[in-house]
Amino acid sequence: MAIHRKGNITKYEIIKVASRMFLEDGYSKTTIRAIAAELEISPGHLMFYFPTKDHLLCEVVDMLCDFQWKLIGRVTDEGASQLMAICFELTTMAAACEASEIARDLYISSYTHPLTLEKIRKNDAERAHEIFGEYCIGWNETQFLEAETLISGIEYSTLMTTESSSPLDVRISGALNALMMIYNVPEEIRKDKINKALSMDYRSMGQQILSEFINFVNDTTESMYEEIINGKKNKNKPI
Repeated sequence: MAIHRKGNITKYEIIKVASRMFLEDGYSKTTIRAIAAELEISPGHLMFYFPTKDHLLCEVVDMLCDFQWKLIGRVTDEGASQLMAICFELTTMAAACEASEIARDLYISSYTHPLTLEKIRKNDAERAHEIFGEYCIGWNETQFLEAETLISGIEYSTLMTTESSSPLDVRISGALNALMMIYNVPEEIRKDKINKALSMDYRSMGQQILSEFINFVNDTTESMYEEIINGKKNKNKPI
């Protein structure tokens, strides 16, 4: 029997519940029907706001991208370069996916659904212009977007593992080297950043970053959510 909740429900309420369920139960295991039941509304009511589960994931990816921008800002405030912060981000993402099936499911789903993959590529292209601009003199927006098409494939291959996959440190090293090569980072700098990334306790950091993202989602207020979704952050500067 369909559930009908009294009163109106907001997109923000739906996102908060869906995000919590994705991060507790896993994206793949969470259904529209289960989210609707948690909200005490009918699946049809929920789908009026979000036609598919992928559309809900898009909102979570927006928050994830915002979280990662803030993480890069924090790492650079602590003295690291933005380039090192990018290396830190991919390293901890890979470590989080190795340690947690929930994290792996969320990231892999984000990289395999067209709606969310497009968001990731656009977000990363904006960052790349800021971080790699000194190595890519004369590049235009299209070139940065084309580069991110390649890099998103590299990131996916690093996060998605099989029985024959290389050990985590080998995958991280190869991915960071390939990423920086695409953006013309000199070999000496590439080696330095990779060595620093691998010298970190990245496994513990990966678990910590996942916990921080969960807290970030839980602490996001409705006004903060609207600001993220509407693209009002300073990070959303045109390339």
